Amino acid sequence: MSGISALLGVGRTVADLDRAAAFYRDGLGFAAAGAPEPVPPPLLEAMGLRGARARRLRMRLGGQEIDLLAVDPPGRPYPAARAATDPIFQHVAIPVRDMGAAMARLGPAGPEPISRGGPQRLPASSGGVTAYKFRDPDGHPVELIHFPDGPAAARWADAPGLFLGIDHSALTVSDLAAALAFFTGPLGLALAERGLNRGPEQERLDGVPDPEVDVIGLAPPSPTPHVELLHYRRPAAHPPAGAPPGPRDRASTRLVVSAADPAGLAAALRAQGHAAVLSDDGSTAYAAGPDGHGILVLRAAG
Repeated sequence: MSGISALLGVGRTVADLDRAAAFYRDGLGFAAAGAPEPVPPPLLEAMGLRGARARRLRMRLGGQEIDLLAVDPPGRPYPAARAATDPIFQHVAIPVRDMGAAMARLGPAGPEPISRGGPQRLPASSGGVTAYKFRDPDGHPVELIHFPDGPAAARWADAPGLFLGIDHSALTVSDLAAALAFFTGPLGLALAERGLNRGPEQERLDGVPDPEVDVIGLAPPSPTPHVELLHYRRPAAHPPAGAPPGPRDRASTRLVVSAADPAGLAAALRAQGHAAVLSDDGSTAYAAGPDGHGILVLRAAG
């Protein structure tokens, strides 16, 4: 059986688990699912970290999870020159009940702003949402988003609290056709919607001049979280120098997915020319998309 069965969460490499955990807990309402723990050998093998000292901390917000990873020795730091148009950009979007209250809670955590001028209300042609983008202590981008109405608002209507969960993870891609072939091919995500965002509100939200960006929604078998592809027609993407980040590097963000047959999925990815590594026991695979975005594949329960 090919394709994924669910998108379980998002993984991020960090320098300091305690610092990262405090940011997501105090600023964004996440709760630790347990204590920091050693990374299981199959995950280390699949991610090319065999023999490394690595710990992870799983944190939950509602029904979704973010998996923080710290590796010793560490890899490269997050690039100093970075923008929303860089293919290393991958944010997690957190829907909020009230944007003003969410910003007040976030402020003391000291986020690095991406958006200019605070939260931005986008026009109806771009979804009519209010959103704000910023970075966590390691440089990873995060978005707060308030849905005024429609299916997205209904999806979160019954979620408790101020920060409601993880709605999606959005990845900047340099070649839209290649990215779509990767995500809708072997991985089996479905093309759900597509739009074109532009205008002064988008410019302030993304912190880049005069953007025009394709926003492509991709749906996994389970509806939340889902995936968005961001393809900037302008300004042109200028990826950082060097190889794309790997799991050891702090710019690394991974989609954590489940599949009934990780070995079969890894073989299907390799058949299409993508690098994919399988753990010795066949339970875990790791692959990278055309721009280096990571996919960690775990064997589905049952």
